[in-house]
Amino acid sequence: MIEIKILGTGCPKCRRLEQLAAEALEEVGIEETTITKVTHMRKIMEYPIVSTPGLVINEEIKCSGRLPRKAEVVAWLQEAR
Repeated sequence: MIEIKILGTGCPKCRRLEQLAAEALEEVGIEETTITKVTHMRKIMEYPIVSTPGLVINEEIKCSGRLPRKAEVVAWLQEAR
């Protein structure tokens, strides 16, 4: 089971990151996954990121403050398998 968290308040970049994660999951073919949106600022601040959006896979921060390329997300998901 892979756990993905999208850290952000719901801005367009945060929504795009969620879409990228879903597309990458489909491309890799991983079905046993949960995607959680963390929108509350106190919860976001529990992670050592400077800016949003943030992508966390299995409690490991993969990126923050930018939108990764879909190929990056695919590679991170394959690592997490």
